[in-house]
Amino acid sequence: MMLSFFDQFMSPTYLGIPLIALAISLPWILYPTPSNRWLNNRLLTLQGWFINRFTQQLLLPLNVGGHKWATMFTSLMIFLITINMLGLLPYTFTPTTQLSLNMGFAVPLWLATVIIGMRNQPTHALGHLLPEGTPTLLIPVLIIIETISLFIRPLALGVRLTANLTAGHLLIQLIATAAFVLLPLMPTVAILTATLLFLLTLLEVAVAMIQAYVFVLLLSLYLQENV
Repeated sequence: MMLSFFDQFMSPTYLGIPLIALAISLPWILYPTPSNRWLNNRLLTLQGWFINRFTQQLLLPLNVGGHKWATMFTSLMIFLITINMLGLLPYTFTPTTQLSLNMGFAVPLWLATVIIGMRNQPTHALGHLLPEGTPTLLIPVLIIIETISLFIRPLALGVRLTANLTAGHLLIQLIATAAFVLLPLMPTVAILTATLLFLLTLLEVAVAMIQAYVFVLLLSLYLQENV
């Protein structure tokens, strides 16, 4: 039976039970638990160094009020990177290729930043809808445009992550299929295609990490506007 290229993005089920919950909970099992010892092994030391450096870079432009989000942002970053990287392995499912999951992350966190801004500094938060020095005739139009751009933010977050990962997976499958088909017909071209596939896989590893970082970075920028 011929399978569609998009079948890899279908949520797997077993006995009618969706396995996406297992795919989401699995990454947390892979990381070692930090200990209370002064000296740890190399893996724990590297993990702690990465988390500390990322947290410092992420919270650098935020004031003290935004530092309360450090644990959530760092956990989300590690979670997205792990899921994206595991999705590059053969015969695996990538939950972040599902728009519903990404929107489930983006909408509540974006809405929380908006609510914080409306509660703490409503004048400043509403001031983003109308730039200073706007001509009188353009005030209604600019308010509508800025309001639409505000509500598009969570959609852009979810669609960006979904589209980049989906496009990368499709390209890998297309090139792998081409290399497999060309191998008995034109071995030289198949080897060149396999080389391209290897380079594309390295690129997708970078994309998996960069997109997770961009997702959390944009959320931190939205938080910066409202704290």
